Amino acid sequence: MPKRVDHDVRRREIGEALLRIAASRGLQAASMREVAAEAGVSLRLVQYYFHSKTELLLGAMAYLGEQLSARVERHIRARGLPPTPQSTVYGTLLAILPTDDEGRRLTRTYAAYYTLVLAEPALGAEHGGTYPDALERFLTRHLQSAQEQGEVDRDLDAPTIAAGLLALTNGLGSSVLGGQRDGQAAEAILTYHLDRLFTAQR
Repeated sequence: MPKRVDHDVRRREIGEALLRIAASRGLQAASMREVAAEAGVSLRLVQYYFHSKTELLLGAMAYLGEQLSARVERHIRARGLPPTPQSTVYGTLLAILPTDDEGRRLTRTYAAYYTLVLAEPALGAEHGGTYPDALERFLTRHLQSAQEQGEVDRDLDAPTIAAGLLALTNGLGSSVLGGQRDGQAAEAILTYHLDRLFTAQR
């Protein structure tokens, strides 16, 4: 009998092949043919699952988001259960930093997407803000919970703080990839700012 194909698995394998190219060589030169070669499948099969390069880029971005979400969850759980607003904010932002091989791969891959958006503004205008916006809203909710519990100054504007913390974290990540500082130094800087935020009421 012919082997049954799990289409979700095959689709993910192709998407993750694109992510590997993004992490190592960037996305601007990544053709459907290159992705097929990386995944070890035919170009025709790639085109069967993803009808255009844009569809492939967006599909792979969803897998990238899942990978980062899993890393964030591990970092939050490592800070103790049940999670608190404080452990969630710390765990989320520290997970984003490229402090190990996985973190560096994720940061390089997101950077490849950002670079592509700069070259293709239409792609960014239509799809580029979805994940960062969701992450800012997630952080905002937990900062507001921390404010309600008296752990963060109630007079601070939580959405603005969340946006600033995320920008700080992304900037630190870029500085690690660029060789300005190592992951440990970036973590110390981020932790310094978080500690000041969460100890303001103590």
